[in-house]
Amino acid sequence: MRPSFRNLQAATKAIPRAKSTSFIGLGRMGYQMAYNLFSKQYVQNNELGFVVCDAMPDSARTFSEEFSKHFPGARISIATTPEEATLFSSRIVTMLPSSPQVKSVYSGSIVPTLQKLHTDPSEDTFCIDSTTLDVDIAREVASSVIKTGAQMIDAPVSGGVTGAQAGSLSFLVGGTQESFKIAEPILALMGQRIIYCGPSGAGLGAKICNNLVLGVEQIVIAEAMLLGQSLGLDPAILASVINSSTGGCWSSSVNNPVPSALPGKSPPCERDYNGGFATTLMLKDMGLASDVAQHRRSPLPLGEAAKAIYTKIVQERPELANKDFSSVYRYLRDHNDS
Repeated sequence: MRPSFRNLQAATKAIPRAKSTSFIGLGRMGYQMAYNLFSKQYVQNNELGFVVCDAMPDSARTFSEEFSKHFPGARISIATTPEEATLFSSRIVTMLPSSPQVKSVYSGSIVPTLQKLHTDPSEDTFCIDSTTLDVDIAREVASSVIKTGAQMIDAPVSGGVTGAQAGSLSFLVGGTQESFKIAEPILALMGQRIIYCGPSGAGLGAKICNNLVLGVEQIVIAEAMLLGQSLGLDPAILASVINSSTGGCWSSSVNNPVPSALPGKSPPCERDYNGGFATTLMLKDMGLASDVAQHRRSPLPLGEAAKAIYTKIVQERPELANKDFSSVYRYLRDHNDS
């Protein structure tokens, strides 16, 4: 038998639902986002409650233990299902892998729970989804949530794991103006720039376009760095030239794929391409851009070429699939040497 709302409240020391926030999805990004959100909320008000939920129970357990260690007085609980997380809290943040997981979590758990809760008009709920997913699916999910009487925004992020750790993410928000105003102070605890992009789905549209640029950009930086070295240029000097010239971009100045090219900085290439934005996730985002472009009949020649390259990396070099996508440099270098 599933736990009742009353029993769940007892389990969380009777914290009112209106004073609790649930975070569902503790992957590389979600873990850091949740930590920033909860720690700053706790500093603001130590009577608040916090709930974590993840498909991997060990992730939620580790988070809870680490958070309690740094904030011994904090009241943090683990929800075993999204349904429980929804019962616990009136503020729900989700950071999930992609479209199928968002459909499953919302349609299968959150929406049915909200339909029961919102027979009581006092049970106001606000949902924030920071997953990068298909725009049409996001709009369908938001519509279902709103029909229960809750509010929802899409708020995908830009800034990567480093930005999530530093609390310096950019949030690209889609939803009503009213919902944006409610979300803004919450998002500000996890990021520095909160940009209102338009109605439901607009944040995702902006994110997909941004990552389309990023995916193409990282490949051409890898190409340029390989070409420059073949011409005898020192990687650090070439990177300095690019970063101070018209070719300057994040993929070179922050995420340069060549070790030692950014003295004093620590991009993923300095850690064997660990700890960044996984190649599989970039491939997912390129696929989203490709799908949207096909439906809208928008040309995407470079995007399709970049998608093909990331597909080859994942298929031919599976050990790079979960490495930072700047490992495209290693793929191109080794492919050329073979």
